[in-house]
Amino acid sequence: SQGIIERHEMPMEKEIAHLHGADFEFSDIFYFCRKGFEAIVEDEVTQRFSSEELVSWNLLTRTNVNFHYISLRLTIVWGVGVIVRYCFLLPLRFTLAAIGITSMIVGTTMVGQLPNSSLKNYLSEVVHLTCSRILVRALSGTIHYHNKENKPQKGGICVANHTSPIDAIILTNDGCYAMVGQVHGGLMGVIQRATVKACPHVWFERSEIKDRHLVTKRLREHVADKSKLPILIFPEGTCINNTSVMMFKKGSFEIGGTIYPVAIKYDPQFGDAFWNSSKYNIVSYLLRIMTSWAIVCNVWYMPPMVREEGEDAVHFANRVRSAIARQGGLTELPWDGGLKRAKVKDTFKEEQQKNYSKMLVRNGSIG
Repeated sequence: SQGIIERHEMPMEKEIAHLHGADFEFSDIFYFCRKGFEAIVEDEVTQRFSSEELVSWNLLTRTNVNFHYISLRLTIVWGVGVIVRYCFLLPLRFTLAAIGITSMIVGTTMVGQLPNSSLKNYLSEVVHLTCSRILVRALSGTIHYHNKENKPQKGGICVANHTSPIDAIILTNDGCYAMVGQVHGGLMGVIQRATVKACPHVWFERSEIKDRHLVTKRLREHVADKSKLPILIFPEGTCINNTSVMMFKKGSFEIGGTIYPVAIKYDPQFGDAFWNSSKYNIVSYLLRIMTSWAIVCNVWYMPPMVREEGEDAVHFANRVRSAIARQGGLTELPWDGGLKRAKVKDTFKEEQQKNYSKMLVRNGSIG
Protein backbone atom coordinates (compact mmCIF):
# COMPACT_ATOMS: atom_id res chain seq x y z
CA SER A 1 0.00 0.00 0.00
CA GLN A 2 1.00 3.65 -0.42
CA GLY A 3 1.72 5.57 2.76
CA ILE A 4 2.84 4.52 6.23
CA ILE A 5 -0.23 2.42 7.10
CA GLU A 6 -2.29 -0.16 5.27
CA ARG A 7 -5.96 0.77 5.08
CA HIS A 8 -8.92 -1.60 5.06
CA GLU A 9 -11.73 -0.54 2.74
CA MET A 10 -14.09 -3.39 3.69
CA PRO A 11 -17.52 -2.22 5.02
CA MET A 12 -17.99 -2.42 8.78
CA GLU A 13 -20.61 -5.18 8.67
CA LYS A 14 -18.47 -7.48 6.54
CA GLU A 15 -15.26 -6.86 8.46
CA ILE A 16 -16.76 -7.50 11.90
CA ALA A 17 -18.59 -10.56 10.60
CA HIS A 18 -15.31 -11.77 9.08
CA LEU A 19 -13.53 -11.40 12.43
CA HIS A 20 -15.95 -13.14 14.77
CA GLY A 21 -19.50 -13.13 13.47
CA ALA A 22 -22.17 -10.50 13.84
CA ASP A 23 -22.68 -10.67 17.62
CA PHE A 24 -21.38 -7.97 19.95
CA GLU A 25 -17.99 -8.56 21.52
CA PHE A 26 -15.68 -6.26 23.47
CA SER A 27 -13.05 -6.74 20.77
CA ASP A 28 -15.22 -4.58 18.50
CA ILE A 29 -13.70 -1.64 20.35
CA PHE A 30 -10.40 -2.32 18.60
CA TYR A 31 -12.12 -2.08 15.20
CA PHE A 32 -13.26 1.47 15.96
CA CYS A 33 -9.86 2.36 17.45
CA ARG A 34 -8.16 1.24 14.25
CA LYS A 35 -10.62 3.21 12.13
CA GLY A 36 -9.85 6.23 14.28
CA PHE A 37 -6.11 5.87 13.67
CA GLU A 38 -6.75 5.49 9.92
CA ALA A 39 -8.78 8.71 9.99
CA ILE A 40 -5.94 10.59 11.69
CA VAL A 41 -2.79 9.20 10.06
CA GLU A 42 -2.41 10.39 6.47
CA ASP A 43 -6.15 10.81 6.02
CA GLU A 44 -7.26 11.54 2.46
CA VAL A 45 -8.66 14.99 3.32
CA THR A 46 -5.85 16.88 5.03
CA GLN A 47 -3.32 15.54 2.50
CA ARG A 48 -5.16 17.58 -0.13
CA PHE A 49 -4.35 20.83 1.65
CA SER A 50 -0.56 20.56 1.50
CA SER A 51 1.75 20.94 -1.49
CA GLU A 52 1.90 18.01 -3.87
CA GLU A 53 5.00 15.87 -3.45
CA LEU A 54 7.32 15.81 -6.46
CA VAL A 55 9.10 12.80 -7.92
CA SER A 56 12.30 14.80 -8.33
CA TRP A 57 13.60 18.11 -6.96
CA ASN A 58 12.77 21.13 -9.13
CA LEU A 59 15.50 23.41 -7.68
CA LEU A 60 12.90 25.19 -5.54
CA THR A 61 12.32 24.87 -1.82
CA ARG A 62 8.65 24.01 -2.19
CA THR A 63 8.27 20.39 -1.24
CA ASN A 64 6.88 19.04 2.02
CA VAL A 65 10.28 17.54 2.84
CA ASN A 66 12.90 19.82 4.36
CA PHE A 67 15.91 20.72 2.26
CA HIS A 68 18.79 18.28 2.57
CA TYR A 69 22.37 18.93 1.49
CA ILE A 70 23.18 16.64 -1.44
CA SER A 71 26.29 17.92 -3.11
CA LEU A 72 28.29 21.10 -3.65
CA ARG A 73 27.43 21.12 -7.36
CA LEU A 74 23.68 21.08 -6.75
CA THR A 75 24.01 23.68 -4.01
CA ILE A 76 25.80 26.02 -6.43
CA VAL A 77 23.14 25.43 -9.10
CA TRP A 78 20.40 26.15 -6.55
CA GLY A 79 22.19 29.34 -5.44
CA VAL A 80 22.45 30.57 -9.04
CA GLY A 81 18.76 29.79 -9.43
CA VAL A 82 17.90 31.91 -6.40
CA ILE A 83 19.81 34.86 -7.88
CA VAL A 84 18.04 34.47 -11.24
CA ARG A 85 14.59 34.09 -9.70
CA TYR A 86 14.81 36.88 -7.11
CA CYS A 87 17.10 39.39 -8.81
CA PHE A 88 15.97 39.09 -12.43
CA LEU A 89 12.61 37.35 -12.77
CA LEU A 90 10.92 38.86 -9.70
CA PRO A 91 11.48 42.56 -10.62
CA LEU A 92 10.42 41.90 -14.20
CA ARG A 93 7.30 40.05 -13.14
CA PHE A 94 6.42 42.65 -10.53
CA THR A 95 6.65 45.36 -13.18
CA LEU A 96 4.38 43.42 -15.55
CA ALA A 97 1.89 42.75 -12.74
CA ALA A 98 1.80 46.45 -11.85
CA ILE A 99 1.20 47.34 -15.51
CA GLY A 100 -1.56 44.75 -15.81
CA ILE A 101 -3.38 45.80 -12.62
CA THR A 102 -3.08 49.52 -13.38
CA SER A 103 -4.31 48.97 -16.95
CA MET A 104 -7.24 46.93 -15.63
CA ILE A 105 -8.32 49.67 -13.21
CA VAL A 106 -7.86 52.56 -15.63
CA GLY A 107 -9.27 50.72 -18.67
CA THR A 108 -12.42 49.39 -16.99
CA THR A 109 -13.07 52.75 -15.32
CA MET A 110 -12.94 54.52 -18.68
CA VAL A 111 -15.08 51.91 -20.42
CA GLY A 112 -17.55 52.08 -17.54
CA GLN A 113 -18.31 55.71 -18.40
CA LEU A 114 -19.76 54.71 -21.77
CA PRO A 115 -23.50 54.07 -22.18
CA ASN A 116 -24.60 50.44 -22.38
CA SER A 117 -24.12 49.28 -25.97
CA SER A 118 -22.42 46.62 -28.05
CA LEU A 119 -19.38 48.94 -28.31
CA LYS A 120 -19.06 49.08 -24.52
CA ASN A 121 -19.27 45.28 -24.28
CA TYR A 122 -16.63 44.90 -26.99
CA LEU A 123 -14.21 47.36 -25.36
CA SER A 124 -14.79 45.73 -21.96
CA GLU A 125 -13.81 42.32 -23.35
CA VAL A 126 -10.73 43.81 -25.02
CA VAL A 127 -9.59 45.41 -21.75
CA HIS A 128 -10.22 42.27 -19.69
CA LEU A 129 -8.46 39.98 -22.16
CA THR A 130 -5.46 42.29 -22.63
CA CYS A 131 -4.91 42.84 -18.91
CA SER A 132 -5.37 39.15 -18.09
CA ARG A 133 -2.76 38.22 -20.67
CA ILE A 134 -0.32 40.72 -19.19
CA LEU A 135 -0.89 39.20 -15.74
CA VAL A 136 -0.34 35.68 -17.09
CA ARG A 137 2.96 36.80 -18.54
CA ALA A 138 3.83 38.26 -15.14
CA LEU A 139 3.66 34.66 -13.89
CA SER A 140 5.59 33.27 -16.87
CA GLY A 141 2.42 31.30 -17.55
CA THR A 142 2.54 28.54 -20.14
CA ILE A 143 -1.03 27.36 -20.69
CA HIS A 144 -2.30 24.73 -23.09
CA TYR A 145 -6.01 25.02 -23.90
CA HIS A 146 -7.72 21.91 -25.26
CA ASN A 147 -11.06 21.44 -27.07
CA LYS A 148 -11.76 25.14 -27.60
CA GLU A 149 -14.96 24.28 -29.44
CA ASN A 150 -16.45 23.62 -25.97
CA LYS A 151 -15.65 27.06 -24.55
CA PRO A 152 -18.41 28.47 -22.27
CA GLN A 153 -21.03 30.53 -24.05
CA LYS A 154 -23.01 33.57 -22.92
CA GLY A 155 -25.87 32.78 -20.58
CA GLY A 156 -24.09 29.69 -19.25
CA ILE A 157 -22.20 28.74 -16.10
CA CYS A 158 -18.53 27.74 -16.19
CA VAL A 159 -17.50 25.49 -13.29
CA ALA A 160 -13.92 24.38 -12.64
CA ASN A 161 -11.80 22.70 -10.01
CA HIS A 162 -10.03 25.17 -7.72
CA THR A 163 -6.33 25.22 -6.89
CA SER A 164 -5.34 28.85 -6.66
CA PRO A 165 -6.63 32.44 -6.89
CA ILE A 166 -4.83 32.60 -10.25
CA ASP A 167 -7.30 30.04 -11.68
CA ALA A 168 -9.50 32.95 -12.71
CA ILE A 169 -6.61 34.65 -14.56
CA ILE A 170 -5.73 31.36 -16.27
CA LEU A 171 -9.27 31.12 -17.67
CA THR A 172 -9.80 34.82 -18.49
CA ASN A 173 -6.56 34.69 -20.50
CA ASP A 174 -8.59 32.80 -23.10
CA GLY A 175 -12.04 34.35 -22.71
CA CYS A 176 -14.15 36.75 -20.67
CA TYR A 177 -16.30 35.72 -17.72
CA ALA A 178 -18.53 37.35 -15.14
CA MET A 179 -16.92 36.76 -11.76
CA VAL A 180 -18.83 35.86 -8.62
CA GLY A 181 -17.49 36.65 -5.19
CA GLN A 182 -17.52 38.64 -1.99
CA VAL A 183 -16.78 42.36 -1.87
CA HIS A 184 -13.27 43.03 -0.56
CA GLY A 185 -11.39 46.06 0.67
CA GLY A 186 -7.94 47.36 -0.24
CA LEU A 187 -6.48 46.88 -3.70
CA MET A 188 -8.85 44.00 -4.49
CA GLY A 189 -11.81 46.24 -3.64
CA VAL A 190 -10.53 48.94 -5.99
CA ILE A 191 -10.25 46.38 -8.81
CA GLN A 192 -13.75 45.04 -8.08
CA ARG A 193 -15.37 48.48 -8.11
CA ALA A 194 -13.61 49.39 -11.37
CA THR A 195 -14.34 46.16 -13.26
CA VAL A 196 -18.03 45.99 -12.30
CA LYS A 197 -18.59 49.31 -14.08
CA ALA A 198 -17.53 47.80 -17.39
CA CYS A 199 -18.65 44.18 -16.98
CA PRO A 200 -21.63 42.62 -15.13
CA HIS A 201 -19.64 40.85 -12.42
CA VAL A 202 -21.67 39.68 -9.43
CA TRP A 203 -20.15 40.94 -6.19
CA PHE A 204 -21.87 40.31 -2.85
CA GLU A 205 -21.56 42.10 0.46
CA ARG A 206 -20.58 39.92 3.41
CA SER A 207 -24.13 40.07 4.81
CA GLU A 208 -25.66 39.18 1.42
CA ILE A 209 -23.49 36.16 0.67
CA LYS A 210 -24.87 34.40 3.76
CA ASP A 211 -28.37 34.61 2.25
CA ARG A 212 -28.40 31.61 -0.09
CA HIS A 213 -31.77 32.56 -1.61
CA LEU A 214 -30.57 36.08 -2.48
CA VAL A 215 -27.39 34.70 -4.07
CA THR A 216 -29.36 32.16 -6.10
CA LYS A 217 -31.83 34.85 -7.21
CA ARG A 218 -29.13 37.22 -8.48
CA LEU A 219 -27.26 34.47 -10.28
CA ARG A 220 -30.44 33.15 -11.86
CA GLU A 221 -31.25 36.64 -13.15
CA HIS A 222 -27.77 36.88 -14.65
CA VAL A 223 -28.04 33.51 -16.41
CA ALA A 224 -31.49 34.37 -17.75
CA ASP A 225 -29.97 37.23 -19.77
CA LYS A 226 -28.36 35.47 -22.74
CA SER A 227 -26.45 38.62 -23.67
CA LYS A 228 -24.35 38.51 -20.49
CA LEU A 229 -21.02 36.76 -20.13
CA PRO A 230 -20.92 33.23 -18.67
CA ILE A 231 -20.56 33.09 -14.90
CA LEU A 232 -17.32 31.60 -13.56
CA ILE A 233 -17.77 29.56 -10.36
CA PHE A 234 -15.47 27.30 -8.35
CA PRO A 235 -17.96 25.01 -6.57
CA GLU A 236 -15.43 23.45 -4.17
CA GLY A 237 -15.35 26.74 -2.29
CA THR A 238 -11.69 26.41 -1.30
CA CYS A 239 -8.30 25.66 -2.86
CA ILE A 240 -7.29 21.98 -3.22
CA ASN A 241 -3.72 20.93 -4.06
CA ASN A 242 -4.52 19.88 -7.65
CA THR A 243 -4.32 16.16 -6.95
CA SER A 244 -8.04 15.81 -6.26
CA VAL A 245 -11.51 17.21 -6.78
CA MET A 246 -13.59 17.48 -3.62
CA MET A 247 -17.31 17.94 -3.06
CA PHE A 248 -19.06 20.53 -5.24
CA LYS A 249 -21.52 22.77 -3.40
CA LYS A 250 -24.96 22.27 -4.89
CA GLY A 251 -25.86 25.98 -5.05
CA SER A 252 -24.21 26.48 -8.44
CA PHE A 253 -26.31 23.66 -9.88
CA GLU A 254 -29.67 24.92 -8.61
CA ILE A 255 -29.56 28.05 -10.74
CA GLY A 256 -30.53 26.37 -14.00
CA GLY A 257 -28.97 26.94 -17.38
CA THR A 258 -26.18 25.09 -19.13
CA ILE A 259 -23.10 24.02 -17.19
CA TYR A 260 -19.75 24.19 -18.98
CA PRO A 261 -17.22 22.04 -17.02
CA VAL A 262 -13.54 22.96 -17.19
CA ALA A 263 -10.66 20.87 -15.83
CA ILE A 264 -7.45 22.64 -14.77
CA LYS A 265 -4.27 20.65 -14.11
CA TYR A 266 -1.01 22.37 -13.11
CA ASP A 267 2.45 20.92 -13.63
CA PRO A 268 4.29 21.33 -10.30
CA GLN A 269 7.72 20.67 -11.83
CA PHE A 270 8.19 24.38 -12.57
CA GLY A 271 6.21 25.95 -9.74
CA ASP A 272 3.54 24.97 -7.23
CA ALA A 273 0.36 26.94 -7.91
CA PHE A 274 -1.51 25.62 -4.87
CA TRP A 275 -2.41 28.23 -2.24
CA ASN A 276 -2.34 26.85 1.28
CA SER A 277 -4.25 29.75 2.85
CA SER A 278 -3.85 28.22 6.32
CA LYS A 279 -0.07 28.55 6.04
CA TYR A 280 0.56 31.56 3.78
CA ASN A 281 -1.20 34.90 3.45
CA ILE A 282 -1.91 36.24 -0.03
CA VAL A 283 1.26 38.39 -0.12
CA SER A 284 3.54 35.46 0.80
CA TYR A 285 1.75 33.27 -1.70
CA LEU A 286 2.15 35.74 -4.56
CA LEU A 287 5.84 36.12 -3.70
CA ARG A 288 6.29 32.35 -3.94
CA ILE A 289 4.41 32.24 -7.24
CA MET A 290 6.37 35.11 -8.77
CA THR A 291 9.69 33.55 -7.78
CA SER A 292 8.84 30.19 -9.36
CA TRP A 293 10.41 29.18 -12.64
CA ALA A 294 7.05 29.24 -14.41
CA ILE A 295 3.38 28.36 -14.03
CA VAL A 296 2.58 25.55 -16.46
CA CYS A 297 -0.87 24.06 -16.79
CA ASN A 298 -3.38 22.37 -19.07
CA VAL A 299 -6.99 23.50 -19.41
CA TRP A 300 -9.63 21.22 -20.89
CA TYR A 301 -12.95 22.67 -22.06
CA MET A 302 -15.53 19.90 -21.78
CA PRO A 303 -18.87 19.38 -23.54
CA PRO A 304 -21.75 21.30 -21.92
CA MET A 305 -23.92 19.45 -19.42
CA VAL A 306 -27.54 20.05 -18.41
CA ARG A 307 -29.57 18.82 -15.47
CA GLU A 308 -31.57 15.78 -16.43
CA GLU A 309 -35.27 15.48 -15.74
CA GLY A 310 -35.86 14.27 -12.19
CA GLU A 311 -32.20 14.76 -11.23
CA ASP A 312 -31.59 16.78 -8.06
CA ALA A 313 -28.85 19.39 -7.70
CA VAL A 314 -26.60 17.12 -5.59
CA HIS A 315 -26.52 14.30 -8.15
CA PHE A 316 -25.98 16.79 -10.96
CA ALA A 317 -23.06 18.37 -9.08
CA ASN A 318 -21.54 14.92 -8.50
CA ARG A 319 -21.90 14.04 -12.18
CA VAL A 320 -20.10 17.23 -13.24
CA ARG A 321 -17.40 16.68 -10.62
CA SER A 322 -16.78 13.14 -11.86
CA ALA A 323 -16.40 14.38 -15.43
CA ILE A 324 -13.85 17.02 -14.38
CA ALA A 325 -11.89 14.52 -12.29
CA ARG A 326 -11.68 12.02 -15.16
CA GLN A 327 -10.56 14.64 -17.67
CA GLY A 328 -7.93 16.20 -15.41
CA GLY A 329 -6.59 12.89 -14.08
CA LEU A 330 -7.59 13.90 -10.55
CA THR A 331 -8.79 11.80 -7.62
CA GLU A 332 -12.47 12.24 -6.86
CA LEU A 333 -13.29 12.65 -3.17
CA PRO A 334 -16.77 13.01 -1.62
CA TRP A 335 -15.57 15.20 1.27
CA ASP A 336 -16.48 18.85 1.78
CA GLY A 337 -13.48 21.15 1.34
CA GLY A 338 -14.80 23.08 4.34
CA LEU A 339 -13.17 20.40 6.51
CA LYS A 340 -9.98 22.33 5.84
CA ARG A 341 -10.90 24.58 8.77
CA ALA A 342 -14.00 23.02 10.32
CA LYS A 343 -14.51 20.03 12.60
CA VAL A 344 -16.18 16.86 11.38
CA LYS A 345 -19.95 17.12 11.75
CA ASP A 346 -21.58 15.12 14.52
CA THR A 347 -23.91 13.59 11.92
CA PHE A 348 -20.96 11.67 10.42
CA LYS A 349 -20.16 10.16 13.81
CA GLU A 350 -23.82 9.38 14.50
CA GLU A 351 -24.12 7.62 11.15
CA GLN A 352 -21.45 5.08 12.14
CA GLN A 353 -23.12 4.56 15.51
CA LYS A 354 -26.48 3.94 13.83
CA ASN A 355 -24.97 1.47 11.34
CA TYR A 356 -23.38 -0.51 14.16
CA SER A 357 -26.54 -0.59 16.28
CA LYS A 358 -28.65 -1.65 13.26
CA MET A 359 -26.24 -4.50 12.60
CA LEU A 360 -26.58 -5.74 16.19
CA VAL A 361 -30.38 -5.44 16.21
CA ARG A 362 -30.65 -7.18 12.84
CA ASN A 363 -28.67 -10.12 14.13
CA GLY A 364 -30.42 -10.33 17.49
CA SER A 365 -27.41 -9.40 19.61
CA ILE A 366 -29.47 -6.97 21.65
CA GLY A 367 -33.15 -6.86 22.28
